[in-house]
Amino acid sequence: MDVTPRYLGGGSFLGHRDPRVLLLVPVFYLVAVARAEDLRIMLVCSGVALAYYLSGGIPWREARANWMFFLAFAGLTVLVNSLFTNALQIESTKAAEPLFEMPLTGNPVSVATLSYSATLLVRYVSLAMVGFPIAFCVAPGDLGVAFARFRVSQRLAFGVDLTFRFIPSTAAKMGEIIDAQRVRGYTHPRTNNPIKRLISLKPVVIPLTVNSLIDAEDTSNAMDLRGFGAKHRTWMRELAFDRTDRLLLAGFAAFAVAALAYKLFGTDVVWVP
Repeated sequence: MDVTPRYLGGGSFLGHRDPRVLLLVPVFYLVAVARAEDLRIMLVCSGVALAYYLSGGIPWREARANWMFFLAFAGLTVLVNSLFTNALQIESTKAAEPLFEMPLTGNPVSVATLSYSATLLVRYVSLAMVGFPIAFCVAPGDLGVAFARFRVSQRLAFGVDLTFRFIPSTAAKMGEIIDAQRVRGYTHPRTNNPIKRLISLKPVVIPLTVNSLIDAEDTSNAMDLRGFGAKHRTWMRELAFDRTDRLLLAGFAAFAVAALAYKLFGTDVVWVP
């Protein structure tokens, strides 16, 4: 695999952090916002996530396609879970006066339902903001080392590293296949319709799958020839937390503890304006 993930935040604040920090921060943040129901509290948490994301220095034009896909997926998920289904068994949503009923399903939609739906959407977006730096601000060669420093097995650490490289490698291979087909006279239709674009990729699926299997076998053979797995692997890259790393982790850990305490001893319920 000669293609590495896009390293967009190399010179940023997060780019200079130990990669283990970027892996642990989303865990702390997930603990803090899990099951959060008050939109106002969720907006405060999203402000923390936004500040963290901006410190990664990820250019918008480079990550725009990723954000567009995620926002469309998250919006569809929230719409289905909160509006088209009757899954919300929350007292405030049942007590609120319905504004209208969804067509086809007939589920009542109230201000409380809309508030909870907005809370879900903000939660998903904020989780993406703390998760994207893992993809764009960790040096391509540091991800496997970071997992190895967490004392996981070397097979899992190296497997994560290879998996992280698989998507950009596959995307580059798909571009090569499309170019080769164009040279041979096949024209891929240009359209903004996502359904038609997926249908137009049918001639690419078989050669892309075959090439991916060949690349996986070549990688496996190369690792076997080098004796991978015969004994414990050492890593050339040394990782060490500096003072800023410790302060950042301590801050997010305290944030998670405070959010948990508020949910346990406070009144974290759906906010109805």
